[in-house]
Amino acid sequence: MAQGIDSSALYQQYDRMKMLKAFDDTKAGVKGLCDSGLFQLPQIFVRPPEELAAELKHKKGQVQVPVIDLSGVDDCGRRKQIVEKVRSAAETWGFFQVVSHGIPQSVCDGMIDGVRCFHEQDVDEKKKYYTRDTTKSVRYQSSYDLFLSKTATWKDTLTISCDSSFDRDELPSVCRDSIVEYSEHEENLGNILLGLLSEALGLSTDFLGKMECSKGHRLHCHYYPACPEPELAIGTGKHSDAGFLTILLQNQLVCGLQVLCGGQWIDIEPVEGALVVNIGDLLQVSKEMLQTTFLLGIQIQNFSYFMLLMEQLVSNGKLRSNEHRAIANRMGPRISVACFFSGPIDERGKIYGPIEELITKQNPAVYKGVAMGDYVMNFLATGMEDYRALDYYKIQPSFEMYPL
Repeated sequence: MAQGIDSSALYQQYDRMKMLKAFDDTKAGVKGLCDSGLFQLPQIFVRPPEELAAELKHKKGQVQVPVIDLSGVDDCGRRKQIVEKVRSAAETWGFFQVVSHGIPQSVCDGMIDGVRCFHEQDVDEKKKYYTRDTTKSVRYQSSYDLFLSKTATWKDTLTISCDSSFDRDELPSVCRDSIVEYSEHEENLGNILLGLLSEALGLSTDFLGKMECSKGHRLHCHYYPACPEPELAIGTGKHSDAGFLTILLQNQLVCGLQVLCGGQWIDIEPVEGALVVNIGDLLQVSKEMLQTTFLLGIQIQNFSYFMLLMEQLVSNGKLRSNEHRAIANRMGPRISVACFFSGPIDERGKIYGPIEELITKQNPAVYKGVAMGDYVMNFLATGMEDYRALDYYKIQPSFEMYPL
């Protein structure tokens, strides 16, 4: 054995990659494993010992994220109350649930049923959509970061990119109508929520919309089968969402979504008729941004208008892009549909970055400009548990910036 090389570690790594490839080649996903009569968790789905040990240190909180009633959102007086609740939830939690959101329950139920029908149909039909080619508008797979992450996640996903090239005829026939109808409603709700968030920041209602935050969106239709050893597995690893805003629909069977707050994992219990909303990394407003008069994604030419924004930020704190995860359960399937508003990701050269007119030697930028192309590639090339979007674009402080 060559000096300094642990052959057993190399063999274990090779064996793991072999198992991952064998699983991926089936194109049957986690659902296929369950259908084969699985009673024990395959090793590729078992979390590392250090992660399982750390789990024991995390307390489980009993509080609940806010539930906000959007009824009367177009009424001036009522809207002010809603904006205040959205602002408070976005600053403290980064998560909230909304009811009376305008999407008919029949549309939500139809979407859940459509996702179920896709994942529970004949495996040979599903295999037609199985791919790891991220340029495909419709793709089915298990764990987008299967070969990058430390642990394979206990779920299968149908992803639909609803961008400028969206073609409904490419959608699986078993869920085509439900996806098209639900997607149209989600786009409308996304614009309503971005309007509320704009007002919560002291901006005009259409401000975030003009930034193209809602230009195109993606639907990730997750199917979490019952797991034989859920304490060892994970449905979706700890992460914060790339992009601007996420809206989540989930069935009522079992609680699976958790948000990390104050070192505690908080269950986001399904509320009948509710959708879960959370802030993405590109809408996060941090203390560092306050210090540098910098807000990701916002290009403002008028100085007095920007100062009005800054007054709101200083007095109201910040928007949070909180880490969250989905746990595995003995009961299943848990079905969820995450709608990601990530902006114009097909415009790879579009820049979201600091306001250059306001950056000085005494007031330097903390982040570099973010090109959408680089942003997307960093996300796809990194395992979910290691992805920290804004960290890629931090500028290391120089002593020259802070003269004595």
